[in-house]
Amino acid sequence: MAAEPEPEGRAAARPLLSDLYHITMALGYWRAGRARDPADFELFFRRCPFGGAFALAAGLRDCVRFLRSFRLRDADVQFLASVLPPDTEPAFFDHLRALDCSGVTLRALPEGSLAFPGVPLLQVSGPLLVVQLLETPLLCLVSYASLIATNAARLRLIAGPEKRLLEMGLRRAQGPDGGLTASTYSYLGGFDASSNMLAGQLRGVPVAGTLAHSFITSFSGTEVPPDPMLAPAAGPGPRVDLAACVEAWLERVCAHLGLGVHEPHRGERVAFVAYALAFPQAFYGLLDTYSVQRSGLPNFLAVALALGQLGYQAVGVRLDSGDLLQQAQEIRGVFRTIAAHFQVPWLESVPIAVSNNIDEEELARLAQEGSEVNVIGIGTNVVTCPRQPSLGCVYKLVSVGGQPRMKLTEDPEKQMLPGSKAAFRLLGSDGSLLLDVLQLAEEPPPQAGQELRVWPRGARESCTVRPAHVEPLLRLWVQQGQLCEPLPSLAESRALAQLSLSRLSPAHRWLEQPALYQVALSEKLQALVDRLSAGGAP
Repeated sequence: MAAEPEPEGRAAARPLLSDLYHITMALGYWRAGRARDPADFELFFRRCPFGGAFALAAGLRDCVRFLRSFRLRDADVQFLASVLPPDTEPAFFDHLRALDCSGVTLRALPEGSLAFPGVPLLQVSGPLLVVQLLETPLLCLVSYASLIATNAARLRLIAGPEKRLLEMGLRRAQGPDGGLTASTYSYLGGFDASSNMLAGQLRGVPVAGTLAHSFITSFSGTEVPPDPMLAPAAGPGPRVDLAACVEAWLERVCAHLGLGVHEPHRGERVAFVAYALAFPQAFYGLLDTYSVQRSGLPNFLAVALALGQLGYQAVGVRLDSGDLLQQAQEIRGVFRTIAAHFQVPWLESVPIAVSNNIDEEELARLAQEGSEVNVIGIGTNVVTCPRQPSLGCVYKLVSVGGQPRMKLTEDPEKQMLPGSKAAFRLLGSDGSLLLDVLQLAEEPPPQAGQELRVWPRGARESCTVRPAHVEPLLRLWVQQGQLCEPLPSLAESRALAQLSLSRLSPAHRWLEQPALYQVALSEKLQALVDRLSAGGAP
């Protein structure tokens, strides 16, 4: 196995981020002499989340980091000894101390791939005791990451390609680990940036942010900046008293808007000046602390025009309350009239950002044709996934010692598919997705142009399909503990996610009552399922 992992890897998960019954099973396997039996597990989900027809696979990078750093330390083993029966043989704890993932092989869908029910997100092979211990950590690392990526992808589909989406849900997330995961995988799913600085530092997620109402309300209006002078943006030139320049512009703006010069809140204006002096190249206005039309907007315009006189351009405004769509239209109208009146054409296109508990329905409204909103900040409704808080992934034993295993249950939906499998995506001549097919690993792969008989899941009869193209889905990432190929960067996985979504038919992209994508079994796999379901031998 690899040497000591990087800090990000250590932060992803630890071996005891698990359930006690994995340790009790491990002791049982060891006591039965089966700890090293070769075993195969598969991690998958049974239903697409949010009532949709697709999911995005995510969490692979965290899983690989976890496998490569997996090692029970002395403190871990001592804790396990304290919760197991006192007569547990000491040799078992010696076995635990020696464990690592040097015998583990991992196949998986690349991050950002489309995923469908029953198709493995991960296939984990190795010694039975070890791969059993991996169950809960891998489920924890994959399930939430994939749920967040899928939720973000849905929001991106609603917003369309032009709106800029900012994830800003760290303060609403389920703890710091949940916050980091949400920021990371909302970016993979299609968001443009996050407010989470740790996600930027550890994961390379672009970070973005402006200012809060508290910054503005902290100013009463009597504050005097220690140095109000600002140099022109383009090289040398006389420095200008920005605060005085803003007051002069305020009179002109208020006269044009029909406002009294004393109506805009002075404390808000002093706050804007302080922010502009700190960020002349990136001045942003939060407009709704007091009144958008009578205070925030004229104060912003006065500061923006004063900066413009020195060659700077404001980079945006934000709204956080009220009818966001209507206010954005009104603000854009004011920007246009002021731009024309004072001959500052850049002001017309200053981006308008909005936030305030935006969900799918409000996002659709903000993204409608003719909307003047450019940037949309979403927090709670991306990081908490309120429409469905869990993807419901499962991790099931499918083979031991080369023999298939199958769980039989009274609930048909919970029956699993036995045997180590391969998965393929069949495509039409135009690149459209036809279906995914699961087959036993030893079967020859489907061939492009050749007719294939398959059994769609849930159907009573088989059907034939002739794919123009065939794509293997599960790639080998770790073999016997060694990384087989470099993992794609987060940005590359994000690009794959957008490409994957573009290949879905419109009917499969519908967010309400979509057409269901078909997953089918090969004839040989279907025959094995039928035989084991009837109580036959593997």
